[in-house]
Amino acid sequence: MPEPMTTPPPKVRARPRRSARSARSAAFVAKAAVAVLAVVGAVACSSDDDATPRPSVSGASTAAPTTASTTTTEASIAPVPSPGCRNRGDAPAVTDQRREIDVDGTTRWYLLTTPAAAATSSSSTSGAASGATEPEPMPLLLDFHGLAEGAEVHTRMSGFDEIAARERFVVAYPNGTGTPVHWAVETEDNPDLDFTDQLIDALGSELCLDMSRVYSTGLSNGAIFSSLLGCVRAERIAAIAPVAGVQYPDGCQTDRPVPVLAVHGTADPILQFNGGVGGFLAGEDPPEESSGGGPDGSASSSSIAGVDIDGPGYPEAVRKWAAHNGCRPKPADTEPVPDVTLRTYDCPPGGEVEFYVMHGGGHSWPGSAFSETIEMVVGPTNMALPASQL
Repeated sequence: MPEPMTTPPPKVRARPRRSARSARSAAFVAKAAVAVLAVVGAVACSSDDDATPRPSVSGASTAAPTTASTTTTEASIAPVPSPGCRNRGDAPAVTDQRREIDVDGTTRWYLLTTPAAAATSSSSTSGAASGATEPEPMPLLLDFHGLAEGAEVHTRMSGFDEIAARERFVVAYPNGTGTPVHWAVETEDNPDLDFTDQLIDALGSELCLDMSRVYSTGLSNGAIFSSLLGCVRAERIAAIAPVAGVQYPDGCQTDRPVPVLAVHGTADPILQFNGGVGGFLAGEDPPEESSGGGPDGSASSSSIAGVDIDGPGYPEAVRKWAAHNGCRPKPADTEPVPDVTLRTYDCPPGGEVEFYVMHGGGHSWPGSAFSETIEMVVGPTNMALPASQL
């Protein structure tokens, strides 16, 4: 059984970020981003099977970096083709292909999944033949693993590969460093930020990507790092979708709003919904199978007693993002499926903020069968609305 995937929420000073545009079928992201964000939205839309009472809610490379467009809405953004779009040649689809990249003398690696023909031949000559078809720039999704998880395990956790092939976007699973493997969350002298920059550049040079549609998601420590990217790489990251770990770093400033789609479970035993840490981060042993509260081992009602959707912790981080994006302070709450509250803020175009509250949900990736197998460590995982079926 792999170790749990998380890290304590840090206090960091930060710079600009952009958030994750939601795209379940009728979410706020425009048609141009549906390929990637339908997936990200699907993750957020899962409900938890746990039937425990839920809290009341109010309201119803060497090349210069290519930056994302600053236009307000995705629908009005023309594609920003990466240098790889100038290449010609066919390339097969790849799934979880391990690749290495040199970052300031350090070898880093990632897993890459691309649809067929997303890649271009590195041996082809520049200059297109007369009448050659221009490749269609594709979105890029960066999916960051959690603490001690690693990229290879995380591909099984988030399950983007099949959806990327179907919806035609590129997904990269970067791998962190250290023991246990993790992502650094400092805003200065952070080698993981350098790795991310060079990874985007390298992929953009090889593949035909739309540089206005580079998105970041991740679980736990990866969610925290995605939040950091939104803050300090807003010129490169179009939107973020943190799962079980949204953060708003202290001092985050940017001249543009950052769309955010966040997901968090009210019974998260590790990064607790209203703040604080538990589980192995607090030196606790995994619960015995019989102590889960219900016959299925799900969290007991006491594990979410006192949870406040308007309180501190992760709800507060989402409120700060909403304020940052110029949204109205009072959100609207709906119930897209039982035991899930969707909190939507009234925001200017291009600054959308959505928060999926998984009532009774643990420190897990909704819809993940793999996450369900480690329930003893991370708590309950919703399987009612698997991401692959949304």
